Amino acid sequence: MSTRYRFFFAIISLLGIALLGLPGCGGGSGDGGGSGGGGSGGGEAGTPEFVSLGTAQIGGAFYSVGAAISDALNEGKEAGGWRKATAEATGGSLENYRLLESGDIQIGMANSSISYFAVRGEAGFDKKYEVQSIMTMFPLIGMFVTKQGAGIESLADLKGKRVVVGPEGAGFQYFLRPVLEAHGVTYDDFESVYAGFSTSVGYLQDDSVSATFLGGGKVSPAITSAASTMEILLIPYDETQRQKLVADYPSFSDVTVAAGTYKGQDADFPSLNVGSAHLLVRSDANEDFVYNATRAVFENRAKIAETHAAGKAITEKNVVRNVGTDFHAGAIRYYKEIGIWPEETADGS
Repeated sequence: MSTRYRFFFAIISLLGIALLGLPGCGGGSGDGGGSGGGGSGGGEAGTPEFVSLGTAQIGGAFYSVGAAISDALNEGKEAGGWRKATAEATGGSLENYRLLESGDIQIGMANSSISYFAVRGEAGFDKKYEVQSIMTMFPLIGMFVTKQGAGIESLADLKGKRVVVGPEGAGFQYFLRPVLEAHGVTYDDFESVYAGFSTSVGYLQDDSVSATFLGGGKVSPAITSAASTMEILLIPYDETQRQKLVADYPSFSDVTVAAGTYKGQDADFPSLNVGSAHLLVRSDANEDFVYNATRAVFENRAKIAETHAAGKAITEKNVVRNVGTDFHAGAIRYYKEIGIWPEETADGS
């Protein structure tokens, strides 16, 4: 090969390498929602140069908290070894598993009740997703809401009605199906309507639906909005079934909504945390990367809480809570180092 052609070949090769390093080039899954500028997401040795954090749609708690978490990661980038972290708007939990697998994101937010089935390849998942947790965060306190006088006094009364079961494609069925089935109700027993929280409140107001599932933190803006425009009823859970759900699913937990939280709510309401938001990485992510990412988020938890109230749930007790997905070794190493890892779950189970 002549010197001229060797030089031309070298230039083309260098251009190809450079392009592969650009966000959005090479290795994309086609799902969108994250550029994955860090390559394979930590499945190979070393720390990714760019860290993409998969959240959910803009406007929800996942994206708002995720943006604050990316700021925390940037605060810790010098010690962590990455150049930049960015929060990416995605389709939420279901898409984030796929984006982690493909390497388009390096960290993903997800609902722990959905992850419970994703890592086991159960309840509609056609395979096991090889992801692990690095932090348990804020809860999703969920309940079905109806209008006073609508004739719905229990979840069994949803049969034959039009009911909002969350946004299309959000994966709410993974935690709503067990709740409904525990009360003798299936999706076939009512007409499912898919809508976001704010839209579903409007549907309830104009009687387009008989009930809607609403959730959020300790105070749900959607339920507050509903209670301000109509007299609502929080549809009660059967107490025996509620406790059984908590016992059967580690991603569920017992929550009481205090009297007076919502207009017209005169008594404490025994509710459910139907899945906490948690941070996930690939199971084969580099241990040092996960250790440093965990440290950066935890050490900047106060700043995250200043951005969004849900960040207040990033506490010593909560971050290590087992919600049914194994913790990554890098996260366990950090939690042990600062003395908050519960030894009874030292195997990550």
